[in-house]
Amino acid sequence: MKLLVITVTTVAALLSMGQAAAADEGKATFDKVCAVCHAKGLMGAPKLGDKSMWEPLIKKGGAALTASVIAGKGVMAPRAGVASLSDADIKAAVDYMINQVK
Repeated sequence: MKLLVITVTTVAALLSMGQAAAADEGKATFDKVCAVCHAKGLMGAPKLGDKSMWEPLIKKGGAALTASVIAGKGVMAPRAGVASLSDADIKAAVDYMINQVK
């Protein structure tokens, strides 16, 4: 029984560390790439933390938002203009922005 409790606790801790690392990566990508427009809402970009702008986008789902960044949307170039951004980087940044309004 003790071994089971230790195993479950260890797995839970590792999973939460992975989520924290993804959040840190998302913030780093946001700070380096996305903040240029999303920090101030330039060119119609939904401003970070602006619940009224983000709610309709969030209803579409994180996968749809990630796909729109990958493909490009409006004046935002594909991959936010940074060809080297991986899908995982983009997803982490989108998740970070979504979590700022929850």
